[in-house]
Amino acid sequence: MSNFLARADATLLRYGAHFFDQEIVAARGTHVISASGQEILDFTSGQMSAVLGHSHPEISAVIHEWADKLCHLHSGMLSAPVLELAEGLAEVTPEGLDRTLLLTTGGEANDAAIRLAKLVTGRHEVVSFAQSWHGMTGSAVAATYAAGRKGYGPVMPGNFSIPVPNAFRPRFPGLALDWQSELDDAFAQIDAMSTGNLAAFIAEPILSTGGIIDLPEGYLAGLKRKCIERGMLLILDEAQTGIGRTGLMFAFERDGVVPDVLTLSKTLGAGLPLSAVMTSAAIEAEAHARGFLFYTTHVADPLPAAIGCKVLEIARRDDLPARAARLGAHFRSGLERLMERHEKVGDVRGRGLLLGVEVVADRASKRPDEPYGNRVMEICARDGLSMNIAALPGLSSVFRIAPPLTVTEAELDQALEIFDAALAEAA
Repeated sequence: MSNFLARADATLLRYGAHFFDQEIVAARGTHVISASGQEILDFTSGQMSAVLGHSHPEISAVIHEWADKLCHLHSGMLSAPVLELAEGLAEVTPEGLDRTLLLTTGGEANDAAIRLAKLVTGRHEVVSFAQSWHGMTGSAVAATYAAGRKGYGPVMPGNFSIPVPNAFRPRFPGLALDWQSELDDAFAQIDAMSTGNLAAFIAEPILSTGGIIDLPEGYLAGLKRKCIERGMLLILDEAQTGIGRTGLMFAFERDGVVPDVLTLSKTLGAGLPLSAVMTSAAIEAEAHARGFLFYTTHVADPLPAAIGCKVLEIARRDDLPARAARLGAHFRSGLERLMERHEKVGDVRGRGLLLGVEVVADRASKRPDEPYGNRVMEICARDGLSMNIAALPGLSSVFRIAPPLTVTEAELDQALEIFDAALAEAA
């Protein structure tokens, strides 16, 4: 163990992350830089957030401007960036999402969204996917099933889960069940468990921690119908899929569905703590009439709102969704070529520049090979490529690949070379 990690071991409360074995001293563009001077390709965009890369000059300029001018205010005081970001978000989202609450993290935004849905519907039951990840706070952690449920005692009452349709690992291999049949069956089970108090379904359009599982086209529309039939609100969590990453400004646009509540985080702040809850004027009015309260210390802070404005400006000006679609197609083709060469690459999936590579013991059994995945990750890191593989039991066989949308084609090709060599060396 290095002296740096020994200091961490002596002082930090370990929180589930696999600590990188080098001190990171700087970052710029698509690279993070270690104390030894090694430049490492960051294909996780920080924590899946630095959508414009590190130290983007325009973001840095906004930080300096507002740090000198106005960082934080009393929660009842408003500033121009807050209104400008709310107006900008209304412009880039479909009609019906025209009221915004600005917060800090994704977990906080999902807590607020669930609280909003419970108040407006007068109910308390929340449904999510059995492979979901919505955050580590209150209602968000109660709706999170991918990991972290054992040993903490009861969560919020009234939470249920349904399986996510997974083309690579179908629930009933060999049976001709389609996603609609699975969805019908899942909601039959929910109806049997419910006390008649279904308030909301919260979903990621592409489940990230759960293994980069892209919901099949049409599924979100089917899910919205199930919600309407039961008087539930549909909350979509686009923490990782928003602001262009999947080739569209928002992943849900592919399916022509407008959620009742949309949450954004991660990509909206380009690596700084910023999140948003968006809903309709009608839902906001009903919530206000019922006394909606989500009064936090950093609600509507000016500095992060100014950053969000700049992120939206750059995403639209530089057409980052189209860039993600083009470069994502190039990178996916490269990953599929690696799958042809390496038997342990079982599947390549995802959209745009949010891609998943699942490694297996063999393709016949599709048995996840977590030790192999961890070896590949360590070799990649040694050779200058950081790619996330969840350091959680049962989740370390899927690489979650999300480089900044500012990545170059040459950097994508360099990453493919490093990944190719690591897959071979780890076998």
